Amino acid sequence: MPDHNKPLVLSAPRPRTLDLIFTPEALAGLRAENEVIEVEPEEIAALAPDILGRVRYLIGQPALSLQTLEAMVSLRCIFNVEGNLLDNMPYEHLFGRGVHVVTTSQVFAEPVAEIGLALALDLARGITDADLAFREGRELWGAEGNASARLLSGADIGFIGFGDLGKALNRLLAGFRACVKAFDPWLPPSVLRESGVEPATLDEVLSGSDVVFVVASVTSENQGFLDAGSFARMRQGAALILLSRAGVVDFPDLIDAVRSGHIVAASDVFPEEPLALDHPVRRLPGFLRSAHRAGALDIAFKRMGDMVLEDMALMDRGLPPMRCKRAERETVSRMRSKPVERN
Repeated sequence: MPDHNKPLVLSAPRPRTLDLIFTPEALAGLRAENEVIEVEPEEIAALAPDILGRVRYLIGQPALSLQTLEAMVSLRCIFNVEGNLLDNMPYEHLFGRGVHVVTTSQVFAEPVAEIGLALALDLARGITDADLAFREGRELWGAEGNASARLLSGADIGFIGFGDLGKALNRLLAGFRACVKAFDPWLPPSVLRESGVEPATLDEVLSGSDVVFVVASVTSENQGFLDAGSFARMRQGAALILLSRAGVVDFPDLIDAVRSGHIVAASDVFPEEPLALDHPVRRLPGFLRSAHRAGALDIAFKRMGDMVLEDMALMDRGLPPMRCKRAERETVSRMRSKPVERN
């Protein structure tokens, strides 16, 4: 029998599941302290009015109409466990009511940063290509195998975007004594300087870097803004590493820039996922590929659940959420990321 004396948590986290984002112990705690109803996102609008009226917390990132939200009179917080804030609900209505919208995206910063560093080192030293050559008996020994190799230590490194992922990656780069510049029009220069990063224009990052990390979210203002002109401004032989979302890059232009030999590149994200088997990037020399797996570690997913529980405990005491990242009124409606379809 449902216990209507407990807070009601509505769970619709597809493609995530409660088993994915909570440890067994944490999930048991969630169920012990709350009444939990699990539904598919498209079923929410059809729930009985008395259920919608009792929902205190929603776990997921479903599309929600104004009518549905108006029926959720007890709602305190929407926990987005997808990672990207989606333009699929009337945020102004939520902010006007004082309902928090938060995301657990920070859990991905550390694992994605680590693979970003690995991709940079791989491109700098040709690790994957050398391994494949060795397997096929084509290896080049010693200096002969380092014709295009370079050091990451002391390199000029640029960031396009400098949110949680950029900060995590910059911490990993600290030991490489690199000169790091960052372009992020949503941050004041002092925030960048406090992280030990030199504020720079987009052109300064592109033209002045040996390695460019693209860690910017997709917004209504920057879709496809890294194009042929951008890549042409990069140094000969520089590396571009795409870690955030493919939507910020004109992918055909990126392919052309790599095919020409002007730059090398690596990406964990692609315009369509999974990528077509005949897509030209699959066989493109100078392009290092990762199948959107950078952040998809079980430890990261389980950290989501811990963050959700901690913030629920705060809000149950009348305090604001502190562990998850809160959506901002001025920027949330500008987000244009595609929802993830697989974990």
